[in-house]
Amino acid sequence: MIKKAVHHLFVLLFVTFSVQAQEKVTVYDTYDDFATNILIEDENIYVINFWATWCAPCIKELPYFEKLNAENKNVKVIFVSLDSKKDLDKKLIPFIEKRKLKSKVLLLADKNYNSWLSKVDDDWSGAIPATLLLNGKKKQFAERDFENFDELNQYVNSFINLK
Repeated sequence: MIKKAVHHLFVLLFVTFSVQAQEKVTVYDTYDDFATNILIEDENIYVINFWATWCAPCIKELPYFEKLNAENKNVKVIFVSLDSKKDLDKKLIPFIEKRKLKSKVLLLADKNYNSWLSKVDDDWSGAIPATLLLNGKKKQFAERDFENFDELNQYVNSFINLK
């Protein structure tokens, strides 16, 4: 009887955590839907990091963005996963849970890259990690990875201080 109760509790906890992680990931099937909802021109400063679970340099720098999100109240960090939509439940959500990511995570499932990469930045080759900074009509794009938190923080702060 106790064994059965423990099993039910385990199942309930697993389902609860899975639902919370799924709620944490918004899926955009098209770039246009993503742009309409995320790339907005308002007074906020957005740090939008394009990444994937299979990209080692992307994974290495995720903690720097998490620290930025926690420590710099002037910015809103958004992780945009370019993983495959079929990997949402088996790879992306477990990845988010294992690393306890607190920043907002989106999945951009539009695999027609040639139609939208230049909309993010004219010179983007499609390589990741890549980071887009937005503040109103002002934007700055970096097709590179950051070596440490201080380098990322300095990059973001120099963008914030641009007039």
